[in-house]
Amino acid sequence: MTSKLNIAVVMDPISQIKPYKDTTLALMLAAQLCGHQLIYIEMQNLFLDQGVAKAVGQHMTVYDNNDTWYELNQEQTFTLGEVDTLLMRKDPPFDNQFIYATYILEHAAKQGCLVVNNPRSLRDCNEKVFATQFPQCCPPVLVSRSERLLKDFHQKHQDVIFKPLDGMGGSKIFRAKHDDPNVSVIIETLTCYESEYIMAQKFIPEITQGDKRVLVVNGEAIPYSLARIPADGETRGNIAAGGRGVPQPLTNRDKWIVDQVAPTLIAKGLFFVGLDIIGDYLTEINVTSPTCAREIDKAYDTQIGLKLINAIEQQLQGSK
Repeated sequence: MTSKLNIAVVMDPISQIKPYKDTTLALMLAAQLCGHQLIYIEMQNLFLDQGVAKAVGQHMTVYDNNDTWYELNQEQTFTLGEVDTLLMRKDPPFDNQFIYATYILEHAAKQGCLVVNNPRSLRDCNEKVFATQFPQCCPPVLVSRSERLLKDFHQKHQDVIFKPLDGMGGSKIFRAKHDDPNVSVIIETLTCYESEYIMAQKFIPEITQGDKRVLVVNGEAIPYSLARIPADGETRGNIAAGGRGVPQPLTNRDKWIVDQVAPTLIAKGLFFVGLDIIGDYLTEINVTSPTCAREIDKAYDTQIGLKLINAIEQQLQGSK
């Protein structure tokens, strides 16, 4: 029997989430079900005091209820090194403020708190560029800010997706077919006239069958994905861009991709990760606050939150 843990959660304002689909709420409900105490923290309330990581937060109770899903106690100051584990679930943008927060959380980790995901890895593993560490899994891809190189890539592959390196939810993603007259302006806009790096990726026609989100907990894949099917006339499967989610079992290729990536995820302390797979290809590795757990749980009773909390419990027991 695992002793009661203090689990802090750094997240966006809980009053503004959509409880029926929010993965962070699912994780907190699982932690509470296991008897652990929750601490609610918003990112701006993290701070360093003489090198000691601290935060202003509140003990919290959560409910699986679309009308009333949380209750907060009085604010107090917590020393994060005395908290058993902390879930960093702040949504992008991945900006300087997010990076500064990871510095504080790195202090917390050194002072005794298990931070999920590892703060250094949150900084190191850009969700689009990180995938390129596994070229055997990826489609043809280029990261550059050179207009010439990006145009050459488009000319070679004819049908290309251009996207920024810091976007989320399908924002600022452009598809350029072989005869697209707007290639130059797309590249100029996304690179801010060659001053910012972007990604060019060969278009994968299987997007019509869905952009699959595969969740990986401590190196092990949840056996079902959520295929996000683009709306009519769209090339983006993101739910935020109007796509619809279809839960489905992993394919053998999906499992092979997870096997390629999993050892690196474990080595980098990335406990909870979302792989994006289109057709046979890995396109992104989401490390900041992967979602889609509730949709998969609802379809297959996978209890993803419990799997993560159990993995955290085992990690903490092994470190004692």
